[in-house]
Amino acid sequence: MKFSYAITGLAAAAGLLVATPALADAVTLGAADIGTSFTLNYDGYSGSTAISGLTGQTTFTLTGISGSTYTFDYSVLDTSSSPITGSRISGFAFNTDPTISGATSSGTYSYTNISANYPNQIGTVDVCFLGSNTGSCAGGGSGGVTQGSAAGTGSFQLTFSQPVSSLTLSDFYVRYQSISGAGNITSASGSGTLTSSTSGGTPVPEPGMLGLMAGGLVALGMMRRRRGITARFSPAMA
Repeated sequence: MKFSYAITGLAAAAGLLVATPALADAVTLGAADIGTSFTLNYDGYSGSTAISGLTGQTTFTLTGISGSTYTFDYSVLDTSSSPITGSRISGFAFNTDPTISGATSSGTYSYTNISANYPNQIGTVDVCFLGSNTGSCAGGGSGGVTQGSAAGTGSFQLTFSQPVSSLTLSDFYVRYQSISGAGNITSASGSGTLTSSTSGGTPVPEPGMLGLMAGGLVALGMMRRRRGITARFSPAMA
């Protein structure tokens, strides 16, 4: 299976050998991964201020590759909770490698912008998807998914200047608006962390889980070795 996690830094790589889960916020997909789904959970912040209770979730599924176009289904949820009493995810965004040449979308988030600025000092993103035709990744209008409502669903297509054998998606973001319950903050952004994935309905272990499994096997081997040593050197029973 070609689906893989991108983990940067020696510290993250070393994290696979210990119990601390490793963060993975990038995925690489190719033709062998059609049918693969991956889910991300998002925090919420405005400037340098983290906003308690402001959360979201997206699930993306690679449904097809045709020539230079990758097609995905998406599902977006505003999972915010107390003290947030109201919020709306007006859009989502990510970066691509290679860089896309165009994007189209249908469903709840049917408007797109490429190579545009994202709020809260995030900077330029390769593509964003919006619930309203505002012409800006900052959102606006009244489209999107509100707190406590059903998921917003649809599909999107990413087009490249030429066919590519694999595509990496990274740096996942959402845009919150119409926020209530966070003082004077009414809009914010959130960054996503990959939490689960499936390939054709089969769960794929997370890097952190792989680290736990490896650590468990090592510990089990050491326990068995110690028991063997004890059995060889213990005095015989009378």
